[in-house]
Amino acid sequence: QSRLRQRMSWWAALALLRCVSSSPAAAAVALNTRLKAVMGLPEEEQIAELDQRAAATVLDGAEDDLLSLDESVPAGTTEAPEDARILQELIDRAEALRGPERDPKLALVIREVRKLLAEGFKPVIFCRYIATAHYVAQHLRAALPADQARVVSVTGELTSDQREERVEELADLPEGVAPVLVATDCLSEGINLQRLFNAVIHYDLSWNPTRHEQREGRVDRFGQAARVVRTLMIYGENNPVDGAVLRVILRKAEKIRRDLGVSVPLPMDNDKVIEAIMKAVLLHPGGMDPSVRQLRFDLDLGQTEREVETAWETAKNRMTRTIFAQHRLRPEEVLPEWRKAVEVLGGEEDVQRFVCLAAQRLGAPLEPRKGAYLLPVAHLPRPLRDRLEAVGISKTLRVAFRQPAPDGAEYIHRSHPLVAALADYIAEAALDEDRPEIGARCGAIFTRGVQKRTTIYLLRLRNHITVETRGADGRYVPSKSLLAEEVLGVAVEGTAEPRVLTSLDALAMMSLEPARNMEKGQQTRLIQQAIDLIPSLEPAFNRIAERRAQELLNDHRRVREASDAKGIRYSVTPALPVDKIGVYVLMPVTTF
Repeated sequence: QSRLRQRMSWWAALALLRCVSSSPAAAAVALNTRLKAVMGLPEEEQIAELDQRAAATVLDGAEDDLLSLDESVPAGTTEAPEDARILQELIDRAEALRGPERDPKLALVIREVRKLLAEGFKPVIFCRYIATAHYVAQHLRAALPADQARVVSVTGELTSDQREERVEELADLPEGVAPVLVATDCLSEGINLQRLFNAVIHYDLSWNPTRHEQREGRVDRFGQAARVVRTLMIYGENNPVDGAVLRVILRKAEKIRRDLGVSVPLPMDNDKVIEAIMKAVLLHPGGMDPSVRQLRFDLDLGQTEREVETAWETAKNRMTRTIFAQHRLRPEEVLPEWRKAVEVLGGEEDVQRFVCLAAQRLGAPLEPRKGAYLLPVAHLPRPLRDRLEAVGISKTLRVAFRQPAPDGAEYIHRSHPLVAALADYIAEAALDEDRPEIGARCGAIFTRGVQKRTTIYLLRLRNHITVETRGADGRYVPSKSLLAEEVLGVAVEGTAEPRVLTSLDALAMMSLEPARNMEKGQQTRLIQQAIDLIPSLEPAFNRIAERRAQELLNDHRRVREASDAKGIRYSVTPALPVDKIGVYVLMPVTTF
Protein backbone atom coordinates (compact mmCIF):
# COMPACT_ATOMS: atom_id res chain seq x y z
CA GLN A 1 0.00 0.00 0.00
CA SER A 2 1.10 3.59 -0.61
CA ARG A 3 1.63 5.87 2.39
CA LEU A 4 -1.56 7.71 1.45
CA ARG A 5 -3.61 4.50 1.52
CA GLN A 6 -2.01 3.56 4.84
CA ARG A 7 -2.98 6.91 6.37
CA MET A 8 -6.52 6.58 5.01
CA SER A 9 -6.80 3.11 6.55
CA TRP A 10 -5.39 4.41 9.82
CA TRP A 11 -7.89 7.26 10.07
CA ALA A 12 -10.72 4.96 8.99
CA ALA A 13 -9.90 2.56 11.82
CA LEU A 14 -9.80 5.43 14.33
CA ALA A 15 -13.06 6.86 13.00
CA LEU A 16 -14.91 3.57 13.31
CA LEU A 17 -13.45 2.89 16.75
CA ARG A 18 -14.45 6.34 18.00
CA CYS A 19 -17.96 6.20 16.56
CA VAL A 20 -18.69 2.65 17.67
CA SER A 21 -17.69 3.71 21.19
CA SER A 22 -19.99 6.74 20.94
CA SER A 23 -23.27 5.20 19.74
CA PRO A 24 -24.80 2.86 17.14
CA ALA A 25 -26.15 5.97 15.39
CA ALA A 26 -22.68 7.48 15.00
CA ALA A 27 -21.27 4.11 13.91
CA ALA A 28 -23.92 3.69 11.21
CA VAL A 29 -23.31 7.19 9.84
CA ALA A 30 -19.53 6.62 9.80
CA LEU A 31 -19.91 3.34 7.93
CA ASN A 32 -22.17 5.01 5.39
CA THR A 33 -19.61 7.75 4.73
CA ARG A 34 -16.46 7.55 2.62
CA LEU A 35 -13.14 9.18 3.41
CA LYS A 36 -11.63 10.24 0.09
CA ALA A 37 -8.22 11.57 -0.74
CA VAL A 38 -7.74 15.09 -2.08
CA MET A 39 -7.05 14.57 -5.76
CA GLY A 40 -4.72 16.69 -7.88
CA LEU A 41 -2.09 17.22 -5.17
CA PRO A 42 1.28 15.52 -4.60
CA GLU A 43 1.03 12.56 -2.24
CA GLU A 44 2.77 14.34 0.67
CA GLU A 45 0.33 17.25 0.43
CA GLN A 46 -2.60 14.84 0.17
CA ILE A 47 -1.42 13.13 3.35
CA ALA A 48 -1.11 16.47 5.17
CA GLU A 49 -4.58 17.56 4.04
CA LEU A 50 -6.03 14.16 4.96
CA ASP A 51 -4.47 14.30 8.44
CA GLN A 52 -5.82 17.80 9.03
CA ARG A 53 -9.39 16.98 7.95
CA ALA A 54 -9.53 13.63 9.71
CA ALA A 55 -8.07 14.96 12.98
CA ALA A 56 -10.82 17.61 13.14
CA THR A 57 -13.51 14.92 13.32
CA VAL A 58 -11.72 12.05 15.08
CA LEU A 59 -9.55 13.79 17.68
CA ASP A 60 -10.50 16.48 20.20
CA GLY A 61 -7.92 19.11 19.34
CA ALA A 62 -6.14 21.58 21.57
CA GLU A 63 -7.79 23.44 24.41
CA ASP A 64 -7.95 26.66 22.37
CA ASP A 65 -9.36 24.94 19.28
CA LEU A 66 -12.99 24.41 20.28
CA LEU A 67 -14.53 26.45 17.49
CA SER A 68 -12.86 24.32 14.81
CA LEU A 69 -13.97 21.06 16.43
CA ASP A 70 -16.01 19.10 13.89
CA GLU A 71 -19.08 17.46 15.46
CA SER A 72 -20.04 15.59 12.31
CA VAL A 73 -19.36 11.87 12.24
CA PRO A 74 -15.95 11.01 10.73
CA ALA A 75 -15.75 8.90 7.62
CA GLY A 76 -14.55 5.38 7.07
CA THR A 77 -12.88 4.21 3.88
CA THR A 78 -13.43 1.20 1.70
CA GLU A 79 -13.56 1.53 -2.03
CA ALA A 80 -12.88 -2.08 -3.05
CA PRO A 81 -16.06 -3.75 -4.44
CA GLU A 82 -15.37 -6.94 -2.50
CA ASP A 83 -15.63 -4.95 0.73
CA ALA A 84 -19.16 -3.67 0.00
CA ARG A 85 -20.87 -6.76 1.41
CA ILE A 86 -18.81 -6.66 4.61
CA LEU A 87 -19.51 -2.95 4.97
CA GLN A 88 -23.25 -3.48 4.62
CA GLU A 89 -23.14 -6.24 7.23
CA LEU A 90 -21.41 -3.86 9.64
CA ILE A 91 -24.02 -1.18 8.97
CA ASP A 92 -26.82 -3.68 9.65
CA ARG A 93 -25.15 -4.78 12.89
CA ALA A 94 -24.75 -1.16 14.02
CA GLU A 95 -28.40 -0.39 13.25
CA ALA A 96 -29.49 -3.50 15.15
CA LEU A 97 -27.83 -2.18 18.31
CA ARG A 98 -30.11 0.87 18.57
CA GLY A 99 -32.25 1.24 21.67
CA PRO A 100 -31.75 0.63 25.40
CA GLU A 101 -32.56 -3.08 25.09
CA ARG A 102 -29.43 -3.69 22.97
CA ASP A 103 -27.27 -0.65 23.77
CA PRO A 104 -25.94 -0.94 27.36
CA LYS A 105 -24.39 2.54 27.26
CA LEU A 106 -27.75 4.12 26.42
CA ALA A 107 -29.52 1.99 29.02
CA LEU A 108 -27.00 3.16 31.63
CA VAL A 109 -27.48 6.85 30.88
CA ILE A 110 -31.28 6.48 31.03
CA ARG A 111 -30.96 4.89 34.49
CA GLU A 112 -28.56 7.58 35.68
CA VAL A 113 -30.75 10.42 34.38
CA ARG A 114 -33.74 8.95 36.20
CA LYS A 115 -31.69 8.81 39.42
CA LEU A 116 -30.54 12.40 39.00
CA LEU A 117 -34.07 13.66 38.39
CA ALA A 118 -35.35 11.74 41.42
CA GLU A 119 -32.69 13.47 43.56
CA GLY A 120 -33.63 16.92 42.22
CA PHE A 121 -30.76 17.34 39.75
CA LYS A 122 -31.14 18.83 36.27
CA PRO A 123 -28.59 17.29 33.91
CA VAL A 124 -26.74 18.35 30.78
CA ILE A 125 -25.52 15.38 28.72
CA PHE A 126 -22.51 16.12 26.50
CA CYS A 127 -21.90 14.00 23.39
CA ARG A 128 -19.01 14.12 20.92
CA TYR A 129 -21.07 13.74 17.73
CA ILE A 130 -24.31 15.22 16.40
CA ALA A 131 -25.69 11.79 15.49
CA THR A 132 -25.11 10.59 19.05
CA ALA A 133 -26.78 13.66 20.58
CA HIS A 134 -29.93 13.17 18.50
CA TYR A 135 -29.92 9.44 19.27
CA VAL A 136 -29.62 9.96 23.04
CA ALA A 137 -32.24 12.73 23.08
CA GLN A 138 -34.70 10.61 21.09
CA HIS A 139 -34.52 7.68 23.49
CA LEU A 140 -34.55 9.87 26.61
CA ARG A 141 -37.78 11.46 25.40
CA ALA A 142 -39.27 8.00 24.99
CA ALA A 143 -38.06 6.86 28.41
CA LEU A 144 -38.97 9.90 30.54
CA PRO A 145 -42.62 10.90 31.14
CA ALA A 146 -43.49 14.24 29.53
CA ASP A 147 -45.05 15.51 32.77
CA GLN A 148 -41.75 14.94 34.61
CA ALA A 149 -39.03 15.97 32.16
CA ARG A 150 -38.54 17.97 28.97
CA VAL A 151 -35.65 16.77 26.78
CA VAL A 152 -34.05 19.18 24.29
CA SER A 153 -31.03 18.60 22.05
CA VAL A 154 -28.64 21.35 20.92
CA THR A 155 -25.87 20.69 18.39
CA GLY A 156 -23.56 22.53 16.04
CA GLU A 157 -26.23 22.32 13.32
CA LEU A 158 -27.85 25.38 14.95
CA THR A 159 -26.60 28.95 14.87
CA SER A 160 -25.46 30.51 18.14
CA ASP A 161 -28.74 32.44 18.47
CA GLN A 162 -30.79 29.30 17.81
CA ARG A 163 -28.79 27.40 20.43
CA GLU A 164 -29.48 30.09 23.01
CA GLU A 165 -33.19 30.12 22.14
CA ARG A 166 -33.36 26.32 22.42
CA VAL A 167 -31.77 26.43 25.88
CA GLU A 168 -34.08 29.25 26.99
CA GLU A 169 -37.09 27.08 26.12
CA LEU A 170 -36.19 25.05 29.19
CA ALA A 171 -36.50 28.11 31.47
CA ASP A 172 -40.30 28.30 31.15
CA LEU A 173 -41.35 24.76 32.03
CA PRO A 174 -44.45 24.00 34.12
CA GLU A 175 -44.03 23.27 37.82
CA GLY A 176 -42.69 19.76 38.35
CA VAL A 177 -41.20 19.37 34.87
CA ALA A 178 -37.39 19.14 34.96
CA PRO A 179 -35.15 20.28 32.07
CA VAL A 180 -32.84 17.72 30.44
CA LEU A 181 -30.38 19.01 27.84
CA VAL A 182 -28.43 16.83 25.39
CA ALA A 183 -25.68 18.78 23.65
CA THR A 184 -22.48 18.53 21.71
CA ASP A 185 -19.37 20.51 22.61
CA CYS A 186 -20.77 23.56 20.81
CA LEU A 187 -22.29 24.39 24.23
CA SER A 188 -19.15 23.76 26.29
CA GLU A 189 -18.22 27.42 25.69
CA GLY A 190 -20.21 30.60 25.16
CA ILE A 191 -23.53 29.85 26.90
CA ASN A 192 -23.66 29.69 30.68
CA LEU A 193 -25.90 26.89 31.88
CA GLN A 194 -25.61 27.35 35.65
CA ARG A 195 -29.02 29.01 35.94
CA LEU A 196 -30.93 25.96 34.68
CA PHE A 197 -28.72 22.93 35.32
CA ASN A 198 -26.73 21.43 38.18
CA ALA A 199 -25.40 18.13 36.81
CA VAL A 200 -23.13 17.14 33.92
CA ILE A 201 -22.90 13.75 32.21
CA HIS A 202 -19.99 13.05 29.87
CA TYR A 203 -21.71 10.55 27.58
CA ASP A 204 -18.64 10.36 25.35
CA LEU A 205 -15.23 10.28 26.96
CA SER A 206 -13.25 13.20 25.57
CA TRP A 207 -9.66 12.52 24.60
CA ASN A 208 -8.69 16.00 25.77
CA PRO A 209 -8.99 16.76 29.52
CA THR A 210 -9.70 20.42 28.79
CA ARG A 211 -12.96 19.44 27.09
CA HIS A 212 -14.23 17.90 30.32
CA GLU A 213 -13.31 21.03 32.25
CA GLN A 214 -15.02 23.26 29.68
CA ARG A 215 -18.19 21.18 29.80
CA GLU A 216 -18.35 21.19 33.59
CA GLY A 217 -17.43 24.88 33.68
CA ARG A 218 -20.68 25.81 31.92
CA VAL A 219 -22.58 24.49 34.95
CA ASP A 220 -20.21 24.57 37.94
CA ARG A 221 -19.43 28.28 37.97
CA PHE A 222 -20.23 31.54 39.74
CA GLY A 223 -23.99 31.97 39.95
CA GLN A 224 -24.76 28.29 40.47
CA ALA A 225 -27.48 28.11 43.14
CA ALA A 226 -27.06 24.40 43.97
CA ARG A 227 -24.80 23.49 46.89
CA VAL A 228 -23.74 20.31 45.05
CA VAL A 229 -23.06 19.89 41.32
CA ARG A 230 -23.02 16.25 40.21
CA THR A 231 -20.77 15.03 37.38
CA LEU A 232 -20.74 11.59 35.77
CA MET A 233 -18.27 10.19 33.24
CA ILE A 234 -19.36 7.20 31.18
CA TYR A 235 -16.71 4.86 29.77
CA GLY A 236 -16.41 1.23 28.70
CA GLU A 237 -14.78 -1.05 31.26
CA ASN A 238 -13.78 -3.47 28.49
CA ASN A 239 -12.89 -0.73 26.00
CA PRO A 240 -9.07 -0.60 25.76
CA VAL A 241 -9.13 2.90 24.25
CA ASP A 242 -11.20 4.36 27.09
CA GLY A 243 -8.98 2.60 29.61
CA ALA A 244 -5.79 3.94 28.03
CA VAL A 245 -7.10 7.52 27.77
CA LEU A 246 -8.25 7.41 31.39
CA ARG A 247 -4.93 5.99 32.56
CA VAL A 248 -2.54 8.18 30.58
CA ILE A 249 -4.41 11.50 30.37
CA LEU A 250 -7.66 12.10 32.25
CA ARG A 251 -6.83 10.72 35.69
CA LYS A 252 -3.43 12.43 35.73
CA ALA A 253 -5.06 15.74 34.77
CA GLU A 254 -7.63 15.36 37.55
CA LYS A 255 -4.93 14.53 40.13
CA ILE A 256 -2.96 17.65 39.24
CA ARG A 257 -6.12 19.76 39.45
CA ARG A 258 -6.85 18.36 42.92
CA ASP A 259 -3.26 18.94 44.07
CA LEU A 260 -2.97 22.52 42.81
CA GLY A 261 -6.57 23.69 42.74
CA VAL A 262 -6.13 24.79 39.12
CA SER A 263 -5.94 22.94 35.81
CA VAL A 264 -2.68 22.42 33.94
CA PRO A 265 -3.18 21.80 30.19
CA LEU A 266 -1.57 18.73 28.66
CA PRO A 267 2.03 19.95 28.09
CA MET A 268 2.43 17.92 24.89
CA ASP A 269 0.68 17.77 21.53
CA ASN A 270 -2.60 16.11 22.52
CA ASP A 271 -3.12 14.61 19.06
CA LYS A 272 0.31 12.96 19.07
CA VAL A 273 -0.33 11.45 22.49
CA ILE A 274 -3.68 10.08 21.33
CA GLU A 275 -2.09 8.68 18.18
CA ALA A 276 0.52 6.85 20.27
CA ILE A 277 -2.25 5.42 22.46
CA MET A 278 -4.22 4.30 19.43
CA LYS A 279 -1.20 2.56 17.94
CA ALA A 280 -0.70 0.67 21.18
CA VAL A 281 -4.34 -0.44 21.02
CA LEU A 282 -4.73 -1.17 17.31
CA LEU A 283 -1.40 -2.80 16.50
CA HIS A 284 -1.98 -5.86 18.69
CA PRO A 285 -3.97 -8.53 16.84
CA GLY A 286 -6.98 -9.97 18.57
CA GLY A 287 -5.89 -13.55 17.89
CA MET A 288 -2.81 -13.20 20.08
CA ASP A 289 -2.79 -14.85 23.50
CA PRO A 290 -4.59 -12.37 25.82
CA SER A 291 -1.81 -12.31 28.42
CA VAL A 292 0.86 -11.73 25.76
CA ARG A 293 -1.27 -9.08 24.05
CA GLN A 294 -1.79 -7.23 27.36
CA LEU A 295 1.94 -7.38 28.11
CA ARG A 296 2.87 -5.94 24.70
CA PHE A 297 0.14 -3.31 25.07
CA ASP A 298 1.49 -2.24 28.47
CA LEU A 299 5.06 -2.10 27.14
CA ASP A 300 4.11 0.01 24.12
CA LEU A 301 1.85 2.29 26.15
CA GLY A 302 4.36 2.60 28.97
CA GLN A 303 6.79 4.70 26.92
CA THR A 304 4.04 7.19 26.02
CA GLU A 305 2.81 7.22 29.60
CA ARG A 306 6.30 7.97 30.94
CA GLU A 307 6.78 10.82 28.47
CA VAL A 308 3.42 12.35 29.42
CA GLU A 309 4.17 11.88 33.13
CA THR A 310 7.54 13.65 32.85
CA ALA A 311 6.16 16.56 30.82
CA TRP A 312 3.19 17.00 33.14
CA GLU A 313 5.31 16.94 36.29
CA THR A 314 7.53 19.64 34.78
CA ALA A 315 4.49 21.75 33.92
CA LYS A 316 3.02 21.13 37.38
CA ASN A 317 6.19 22.34 39.11
CA ARG A 318 6.32 25.41 36.88
CA MET A 319 2.66 26.19 37.64
CA THR A 320 3.30 25.69 41.38
CA ARG A 321 6.04 28.31 41.32
CA THR A 322 3.79 30.68 39.38
CA ILE A 323 0.78 30.29 41.68
CA PHE A 324 2.68 30.88 44.90
CA ALA A 325 4.97 33.61 43.59
CA GLN A 326 2.36 36.40 43.68
CA HIS A 327 3.77 38.31 46.63
CA ARG A 328 2.99 41.81 45.37
CA LEU A 329 -0.80 41.73 45.17
CA ARG A 330 -2.43 41.62 48.59
CA PRO A 331 -6.18 41.50 49.31
CA GLU A 332 -5.97 44.52 51.61
CA GLU A 333 -4.53 46.54 48.70
CA VAL A 334 -7.04 45.35 46.12
CA LEU A 335 -10.20 45.63 48.25
CA PRO A 336 -10.32 49.48 48.44
CA GLU A 337 -9.99 49.73 44.65
CA TRP A 338 -12.76 47.18 44.19
CA ARG A 339 -15.03 49.15 46.55
CA LYS A 340 -14.36 52.35 44.63
CA ALA A 341 -15.26 50.62 41.37
CA VAL A 342 -18.54 49.36 42.84
CA GLU A 343 -19.31 52.84 44.17
CA VAL A 344 -18.82 54.41 40.73
CA LEU A 345 -20.34 51.67 38.58
CA GLY A 346 -23.14 50.60 40.90
CA GLY A 347 -23.74 47.34 42.71
CA GLU A 348 -26.63 44.91 43.06
CA GLU A 349 -28.66 47.23 45.33
CA ASP A 350 -28.32 50.10 42.85
CA VAL A 351 -29.47 47.88 39.96
CA GLN A 352 -32.47 46.64 41.94
CA ARG A 353 -33.50 50.14 43.01
CA PHE A 354 -33.21 51.46 39.45
CA VAL A 355 -35.14 48.62 37.78
CA CYS A 356 -37.90 48.59 40.41
CA LEU A 357 -38.40 52.36 40.29
CA ALA A 358 -38.20 52.50 36.49
CA ALA A 359 -40.70 49.67 36.05
CA GLN A 360 -43.10 51.34 38.49
CA ARG A 361 -42.95 54.71 36.72
CA LEU A 362 -43.42 53.03 33.34
CA GLY A 363 -46.61 51.27 34.45
CA ALA A 364 -45.20 47.77 34.94
CA PRO A 365 -44.37 47.38 38.65
CA LEU A 366 -42.47 44.24 39.62
CA GLU A 367 -44.40 41.52 41.45
CA PRO A 368 -42.54 39.55 44.17
CA ARG A 369 -42.74 35.82 43.43
CA LYS A 370 -40.90 32.96 45.21
CA GLY A 371 -37.68 34.79 46.01
CA ALA A 372 -37.66 36.66 42.69
CA TYR A 373 -39.78 39.20 40.79
CA LEU A 374 -42.05 39.06 37.76
CA LEU A 375 -41.69 41.90 35.25
CA PRO A 376 -44.86 42.22 33.09
CA VAL A 377 -43.12 43.29 29.90
CA ALA A 378 -46.45 43.63 28.07
CA HIS A 379 -47.37 46.61 30.31
CA LEU A 380 -44.30 48.65 29.30
CA PRO A 381 -44.57 51.41 26.66
CA ARG A 382 -44.54 50.12 23.09
CA PRO A 383 -41.23 51.80 22.05
CA LEU A 384 -39.50 50.21 25.03
CA ARG A 385 -41.06 46.80 24.28
CA ASP A 386 -39.67 47.03 20.74
CA ARG A 387 -36.18 47.57 22.13
CA LEU A 388 -36.52 44.66 24.51
CA GLU A 389 -37.82 42.36 21.77
CA ALA A 390 -34.68 43.16 19.78
CA VAL A 391 -32.60 41.62 22.59
CA GLY A 392 -34.87 38.62 23.10
CA ILE A 393 -37.12 39.92 25.91
CA SER A 394 -40.74 39.75 24.78
CA LYS A 395 -42.82 38.20 27.56
CA THR A 396 -43.15 38.29 31.34
CA LEU A 397 -39.66 37.94 32.76
CA ARG A 398 -38.77 36.35 36.10
CA VAL A 399 -35.83 38.32 37.46
CA ALA A 400 -33.53 38.34 40.47
CA PHE A 401 -30.98 40.90 41.63
CA ARG A 402 -28.79 38.63 43.77
CA GLN A 403 -26.46 35.80 42.86
CA PRO A 404 -27.19 32.94 42.76
CA ALA A 405 -30.59 33.52 41.18
CA PRO A 406 -33.45 31.13 42.07
CA ASP A 407 -34.33 28.41 39.57
CA GLY A 408 -35.92 29.85 36.44
CA ALA A 409 -35.04 33.45 37.33
CA GLU A 410 -32.67 35.58 35.29
CA TYR A 411 -29.97 37.46 37.16
CA ILE A 412 -30.18 41.18 36.33
CA HIS A 413 -26.77 42.84 36.55
CA ARG A 414 -25.57 46.31 35.67
CA SER A 415 -24.81 45.51 32.02
CA HIS A 416 -27.87 43.32 31.41
CA PRO A 417 -29.85 44.26 28.24
CA LEU A 418 -32.91 45.06 30.39
CA VAL A 419 -30.96 47.65 32.41
CA ALA A 420 -29.45 49.16 29.26
CA ALA A 421 -32.84 49.45 27.53
CA LEU A 422 -34.48 51.04 30.59
CA ALA A 423 -31.61 53.50 31.04
CA ASP A 424 -31.65 54.58 27.38
CA TYR A 425 -35.42 55.02 27.37
CA ILE A 426 -35.48 57.07 30.59
CA ALA A 427 -32.51 59.22 29.48
CA GLU A 428 -34.38 60.08 26.29
CA ALA A 429 -37.57 60.76 28.24
CA ALA A 430 -35.67 63.17 30.50
CA LEU A 431 -35.06 65.37 27.45
CA ASP A 432 -38.76 65.35 26.56
CA GLU A 433 -40.63 68.20 28.28
CA ASP A 434 -43.92 66.36 27.83
CA ARG A 435 -42.87 63.38 30.00
CA PRO A 436 -41.45 64.80 33.25
CA GLU A 437 -43.10 62.04 35.31
CA ILE A 438 -40.67 59.41 33.93
CA GLY A 439 -37.37 61.18 34.42
CA ALA A 440 -36.75 64.90 34.84
CA ARG A 441 -33.50 66.85 34.67
CA CYS A 442 -34.82 69.36 37.17
CA GLY A 443 -37.32 69.46 39.99
CA ALA A 444 -38.27 70.96 43.36
CA ILE A 445 -40.02 69.38 46.38
CA PHE A 446 -40.81 70.03 50.02
CA THR A 447 -39.17 67.44 52.27
CA ARG A 448 -38.53 66.83 55.94
CA GLY A 449 -35.04 65.58 55.13
CA VAL A 450 -33.44 69.05 55.11
CA GLN A 451 -33.47 71.97 57.55
CA LYS A 452 -32.40 74.61 55.03
CA ARG A 453 -32.92 75.06 51.31
CA THR A 454 -30.54 72.64 49.61
CA THR A 455 -29.89 72.22 45.89
CA ILE A 456 -28.46 69.04 44.38
CA TYR A 457 -26.43 69.64 41.23
CA LEU A 458 -25.86 66.52 39.16
CA LEU A 459 -22.46 66.81 37.46
CA ARG A 460 -20.85 64.69 34.77
CA LEU A 461 -17.09 64.63 35.17
CA ARG A 462 -14.90 63.66 32.23
CA ASN A 463 -11.23 62.85 32.61
CA HIS A 464 -8.71 62.23 29.84
CA ILE A 465 -6.21 59.55 30.87
CA THR A 466 -2.94 59.38 28.97
CA VAL A 467 -0.85 56.21 29.31
CA GLU A 468 2.83 56.56 28.51
CA THR A 469 5.32 53.72 28.10
CA ARG A 470 9.09 53.91 28.33
CA GLY A 471 10.93 53.16 25.12
CA ALA A 472 14.33 51.56 24.61
CA ASP A 473 15.97 55.01 24.80
CA GLY A 474 14.44 55.64 28.24
CA ARG A 475 12.01 58.30 27.07
CA TYR A 476 8.28 58.04 27.75
CA VAL A 477 5.94 58.29 24.78
CA PRO A 478 2.10 58.29 24.75
CA SER A 479 0.79 54.82 23.93
CA LYS A 480 -2.89 55.02 24.82
CA SER A 481 -5.58 57.63 25.48
CA LEU A 482 -8.65 56.82 27.58
CA LEU A 483 -11.78 58.69 28.63
CA ALA A 484 -13.21 58.15 32.13
CA GLU A 485 -16.68 59.47 32.94
CA GLU A 486 -18.34 59.77 36.32
CA VAL A 487 -21.65 61.18 37.56
CA LEU A 488 -21.38 63.06 40.84
CA GLY A 489 -23.96 64.76 43.02
CA VAL A 490 -23.01 68.00 44.79
CA ALA A 491 -25.18 69.46 47.55
CA VAL A 492 -25.25 73.26 47.93
CA GLU A 493 -26.95 74.87 50.93
CA GLY A 494 -28.53 78.33 50.71
CA THR A 495 -28.60 80.92 47.91
CA ALA A 496 -27.43 84.28 49.29
CA GLU A 497 -24.14 82.77 50.48
CA PRO A 498 -24.19 79.27 48.96
CA ARG A 499 -22.10 76.64 50.73
CA VAL A 500 -20.98 73.35 49.17
CA LEU A 501 -21.69 70.48 51.58
CA THR A 502 -18.83 68.10 50.79
CA SER A 503 -19.58 65.72 53.66
CA LEU A 504 -23.11 64.78 52.49
CA ASP A 505 -24.08 61.99 50.12
CA ALA A 506 -25.87 64.18 47.63
CA LEU A 507 -27.11 61.34 45.43
CA ALA A 508 -28.72 59.66 48.44
CA MET A 509 -30.54 62.93 49.24
CA MET A 510 -32.29 62.69 45.87
CA SER A 511 -34.24 59.74 47.28
CA LEU A 512 -35.90 61.88 49.97
CA GLU A 513 -39.70 61.64 49.93
CA PRO A 514 -41.88 64.73 49.25
CA ALA A 515 -43.72 65.98 52.35
CA ARG A 516 -46.46 67.95 50.55
CA ASN A 517 -47.36 69.33 47.15
CA MET A 518 -45.65 72.37 45.65
CA GLU A 519 -47.30 74.76 43.20
CA LYS A 520 -45.89 74.66 39.69
CA GLY A 521 -45.12 78.38 39.71
CA GLN A 522 -43.02 78.01 42.86
CA GLN A 523 -41.22 74.99 41.37
CA THR A 524 -40.33 76.98 38.26
CA ARG A 525 -39.06 79.92 40.31
CA LEU A 526 -36.89 77.78 42.61
CA ILE A 527 -35.37 75.83 39.70
CA GLN A 528 -34.55 79.04 37.81
CA GLN A 529 -32.87 80.52 40.90
CA ALA A 530 -30.76 77.35 41.21
CA ILE A 531 -29.74 77.58 37.54
CA ASP A 532 -28.87 81.29 37.90
CA LEU A 533 -26.55 80.34 40.77
CA ILE A 534 -24.38 78.06 38.59
CA PRO A 535 -21.86 80.71 37.34
CA SER A 536 -20.92 81.61 40.92
CA LEU A 537 -20.49 77.91 41.74
CA GLU A 538 -18.31 77.14 38.71
CA PRO A 539 -14.98 77.57 40.56
CA ALA A 540 -16.14 75.17 43.28
CA PHE A 541 -17.30 72.64 40.67
CA ASN A 542 -13.92 72.88 38.90
CA ARG A 543 -12.04 72.28 42.16
CA ILE A 544 -14.15 69.19 42.75
CA ALA A 545 -13.35 67.94 39.23
CA GLU A 546 -9.62 68.55 39.72
CA ARG A 547 -9.67 66.74 43.06
CA ARG A 548 -11.45 63.74 41.53
CA ALA A 549 -8.92 63.70 38.66
CA GLN A 550 -6.06 63.58 41.17
CA GLU A 551 -7.78 60.75 43.05
CA LEU A 552 -8.16 58.84 39.79
CA LEU A 553 -4.47 59.33 39.03
CA ASN A 554 -3.54 58.10 42.51
CA ASP A 555 -5.71 55.01 42.00
CA HIS A 556 -3.91 54.16 38.74
CA ARG A 557 -0.51 54.66 40.34
CA ARG A 558 -1.44 52.52 43.34
CA VAL A 559 -2.64 49.64 41.16
CA ARG A 560 0.49 49.93 38.99
CA GLU A 561 2.74 49.74 42.06
CA ALA A 562 0.79 46.84 43.56
CA SER A 563 1.11 44.85 40.33
CA ASP A 564 4.81 45.76 39.99
CA ALA A 565 4.22 47.16 36.49
CA LYS A 566 7.33 48.96 35.28
CA GLY A 567 7.95 51.36 32.43
CA ILE A 568 4.43 52.84 32.57
CA ARG A 569 3.17 56.20 33.80
CA TYR A 570 -0.16 58.01 33.73
CA SER A 571 -1.50 61.53 33.56
CA VAL A 572 -5.11 62.58 34.14
CA THR A 573 -6.60 65.86 32.87
CA PRO A 574 -10.16 66.91 33.79
CA ALA A 575 -12.37 68.36 31.05
CA LEU A 576 -13.49 71.78 32.30
CA PRO A 577 -16.00 73.24 32.80
CA VAL A 578 -17.93 70.23 34.04
CA ASP A 579 -21.28 69.26 32.51
CA LYS A 580 -24.35 70.13 34.57
CA ILE A 581 -26.98 67.51 33.74
CA GLY A 582 -29.49 67.96 36.56
CA VAL A 583 -30.74 70.48 39.15
CA TYR A 584 -32.99 69.45 42.06
CA VAL A 585 -34.15 71.80 44.84
CA LEU A 586 -35.05 70.46 48.30
CA MET A 587 -37.10 72.85 50.43
CA PRO A 588 -37.64 72.34 54.18
CA VAL A 589 -41.19 71.98 55.45
CA THR A 590 -42.13 75.07 57.46
CA THR A 591 -44.09 74.37 60.65
CA PHE A 592 -46.01 76.94 62.71
